[in-house]
Amino acid sequence: MLIRRLEGRDLEQAARLERACFGKAAWSDAALNAALRDANALYLAAEENGELIGYCGIWQSFEDGEVMNVAVREECRRQGCARKLLEELFIHAGERGIRRFTLEVREGNLPAIRLYEALGFVTEGIRKDFYDNPKENALIMWCDDPSSSWVEFPGRE
Repeated sequence: MLIRRLEGRDLEQAARLERACFGKAAWSDAALNAALRDANALYLAAEENGELIGYCGIWQSFEDGEVMNVAVREECRRQGCARKLLEELFIHAGERGIRRFTLEVREGNLPAIRLYEALGFVTEGIRKDFYDNPKENALIMWCDDPSSSWVEFPGRE
């Protein structure tokens, strides 16, 4: 598996994957394209045999980063793709000065929650009825110091 920056040439595959993973809540092609061009965003792709099998991104606000769009092909899940994407994303984010990470996840998405917890995230709050189809709460998770557990950030002791 190759982890690299998500590029414009990936947009068609990324949009298909986005729709497959998130259905009606999927970002539009235009929104994905805008995210790739935003200087405050960083998106990575996981590729196998020339095919996009996953991607994720982060939006930077000063030293905080919000994890966005963690998407992995269904047949590739539970094989370490999301973890590898996120670890690489956090390393690149650290090089940009991001030190705290946040994300929202469906309360019922236990595999994702367990992955985030394994990466050092803890639940700090709940957004009531945040998701639709079906209506579900979002857990707000934060990781305040990933360098203490698994990421070696430049300039950190």
